[in-house]
Amino acid sequence: MTTSGLFISFEGIDGAGKSTHIDGLAQAFRAQGRAVTLTREPGGTPLAEKLRTLVLNDPMDAMTEALLVFAARRDHLLTVIEPALSRGEVVLCDRFTDATFAYQGAGRGFNLQMLMILEHWVQALPALGEHFIRQPDLTVWFDLPAEIAAQRLAGARVPDKFESQPVEFFKRVSSGYLARMSGEPERFARINAENTREGVWLDVFNAIKTRGWLG
Repeated sequence: MTTSGLFISFEGIDGAGKSTHIDGLAQAFRAQGRAVTLTREPGGTPLAEKLRTLVLNDPMDAMTEALLVFAARRDHLLTVIEPALSRGEVVLCDRFTDATFAYQGAGRGFNLQMLMILEHWVQALPALGEHFIRQPDLTVWFDLPAEIAAQRLAGARVPDKFESQPVEFFKRVSSGYLARMSGEPERFARINAENTREGVWLDVFNAIKTRGWLG
């Protein structure tokens, strides 16, 4: 098993059930002696959490959303993710850049080429190589039909501005995730989030184990 830093992101539409399995995976890594940093996007730092509150609640156009999300991401990378990876920790992040392409890109219709430019600007780390762009070592995508996600969310909590979007919005978001996976299939583990909780957990665990990251 690797003892170098490891970066795993968790993606999926609201209601797909990521949070439970992020916590379970953190426990599995800690049981094998690994230090784990649990974090989220937008957020993960005091500055990024302030930007998260704006993005999730305040009305704004898609470009403003994207710029705020990437600003939060830059601070998150430099303050939390990169230091943890340099210490050899496992970083488990609830959403990363794929979410921006899915929500602001496919969901809100913002220009994908512009998102790619922002991705390269914000995630470039010249100290690790002239053309190095930080991406997760693995992205676990909890794939769930939008109709089922809506049923799960109904009455669960007061929705933010994204959670309150119609089913058609989440269908577009799911198509955005599919497009990202199609572009980098080796980085993704696609999980059937319709399965039972135990079944989903087994799929998540096996996705990690088959890569040699858990015994």
